[in-house]
Amino acid sequence: MSTRFPFTAVVGMDDLRLALLLNAVSPSVGGVLVRGEKGTAKSTAVRALAGLLPEVAVVAGCRFSCDPAAPDPGCPDGPHGDGASGARPARMVELPVGASEDRLVGALDIEKALAEGVKAFEPGLLAAAHRGILYVDEVNLLSDHLIDHLLDAAAMGASHVEREGVSVRHAARFLLVGTMNPEEGELRPQLLDRFGLTVEVAASRVPEERVEVVRRRLAFEDDPAAFAARWAGEEAALRARIAAAREVLPRVVLGDAVLLQIAATCAAFEVDGMRADIVMARAATALAAWAGREEVTSEDVRQAALLALPHRRRRNPFDAPGLDQDKLDETLERFKGEEPDDDPDPGPDGPGDGGPGGGGGVPPQGGEGPAPETDGAPEQAPEQAPGTDGAPERAPAPQGSGPAGERAAVKAGEPFRTKVLSVPGLGDGAAGRRSRARTQSGRTTGATRPRGALTKLHLSATVRAAAPHQRARGRSGAGLVVRRDDLRQAVREGREGNLVLFVVDASGSMAARRRMGAVKGAVLSLLLDAYQRRDKVGLVTFRGRGAELALPPTSSVDAAAARLEELPTGGRTPLSAGLLKARDVLRVERLRDPSRRPLLVVVTDGRATGGGPDPVGLAARAARLHAADGTASVVVDCEAGPVRLGLAGNLARDLGGTAVTLDELRADALAGLVRDVQVNRSIRRAA
Repeated sequence: MSTRFPFTAVVGMDDLRLALLLNAVSPSVGGVLVRGEKGTAKSTAVRALAGLLPEVAVVAGCRFSCDPAAPDPGCPDGPHGDGASGARPARMVELPVGASEDRLVGALDIEKALAEGVKAFEPGLLAAAHRGILYVDEVNLLSDHLIDHLLDAAAMGASHVEREGVSVRHAARFLLVGTMNPEEGELRPQLLDRFGLTVEVAASRVPEERVEVVRRRLAFEDDPAAFAARWAGEEAALRARIAAAREVLPRVVLGDAVLLQIAATCAAFEVDGMRADIVMARAATALAAWAGREEVTSEDVRQAALLALPHRRRRNPFDAPGLDQDKLDETLERFKGEEPDDDPDPGPDGPGDGGPGGGGGVPPQGGEGPAPETDGAPEQAPEQAPGTDGAPERAPAPQGSGPAGERAAVKAGEPFRTKVLSVPGLGDGAAGRRSRARTQSGRTTGATRPRGALTKLHLSATVRAAAPHQRARGRSGAGLVVRRDDLRQAVREGREGNLVLFVVDASGSMAARRRMGAVKGAVLSLLLDAYQRRDKVGLVTFRGRGAELALPPTSSVDAAAARLEELPTGGRTPLSAGLLKARDVLRVERLRDPSRRPLLVVVTDGRATGGGPDPVGLAARAARLHAADGTASVVVDCEAGPVRLGLAGNLARDLGGTAVTLDELRADALAGLVRDVQVNRSIRRAA
């Protein structure tokens, strides 16, 4: 077994260490979601936690880690009598992003179940993580069907494996810890809410701290065993403190005054549901136990709010998590009652002493102090772009001022609900919610012979295949004689996520501020739709002398929204350059992810005034290249004014797609757009 980096050797990141330790003290807090940029030791800190957890008592020989004091009566390896028991270290089980459903929940041998009546079950990662930690690195990239199983197990404390009427159930209670880089996309709201606490981490900007990080990492890589031995004393002390806090935890009193503060705080920040209240109560109790106290104080409630509420405040993927600390303090003060102890002193190992793991007080917030790896980092107000709320909108620069007649960025208009744009046909891409596809879940549409292991049995097709051979196989009893060749895999149809590539005209013809604001609002609305449908998105812009890939295809729609907000306008309209750049992007993406089908969304008024001696003809030829590639496309027509040339409609015909105006894009006004896309594709193929 490889040597883990010691938890106490992690430099800084007080909030992260405190959140992990609170879950070690009280697993009922509900886990931790760690958000941060790449290379900030998120995974290192999480993996180091496993070495601090107490040993787990288990029934000897039980593959599902049943507790000898209270064995699971429905355990597949049971029933457990008074057999031998033992102890093992707490497990940290890692769930790979690309894991299969059977790897997560376990595999049931359908052939044996049908032919022999035997439930041959191979446990999965959920069984291995029972009474331990389930760690998901890059949790925001996890497939939807795996997230569904995680949600079910987290809600019920058990995993159910169903295969056409044959089922196995086992206990699956685990501490869920996930790490993610927000640049790569956000989590589904349902899974986000399942994490009890959230922490934002960032690399330190203090040179001395960065030097210490490098020094410790190099020392660990040179001799992991010797490095771990040097920190063994601190690790043992922290392990003992966790054990002591667990002993104090059942005696901690959560008074009515504190409960009122918790409820008032959750109500003031308008969090959804009641899970936030429960998590805050458990976290505040764990904070008191961690500090060695038997009574919860207002300061515990404040710290619990800073860890439990930021990710529950988000209303859409473009909102940065965080809390208004002035509002938090005002709410706590308003509902402050008689408390047993108003002293927030966390004890000798508070977060300011540099001791292992911080303490029960409040780590630095709001950016004060030298270390930025705190919860306060995302709570600072971001710099406002020109034209945003709260700052006077700058007058547009005249055409020709700055490079290529560039104008100042314009604020996006209000987003709205859009009609569904989908790719025609039947795909095989990643699970999502946009276009029709063959998937692991969904409605059953047929049956086929299995390729490899059978995962989804089509029962009636299997019976029909086996029935004609029963006499030849010597069937004598009531049971059906089933062989491997009889088994049929169910073919299911669901929805897939697509690559939605936006090609946005940012030229001078689009530069009227009111008009460009509406255009940006429409693209922002489509980005919100892409987030909800689990798409990848990319952004190509064209203006002046050419086109650029403003955002390579990514799952982070908030990154696309940020690039869109900063987009300046002005200059000529090299439409052909934008279309050719989009074709290059799609060509690379087809090689990188061939199963994910693209949808090209061109946002333009159709004018072409740059890129060559015949810009309109060049744009038409570039569009026909996309049509020859079979790329599904939609042109969002932004032409304005009393006289309309219909150029966007001509472009849509060359692309083999559909043109739709900004007004028609709205869900309450756009009728039959997807049908039109499909009809146009059918006509083009027939021609």
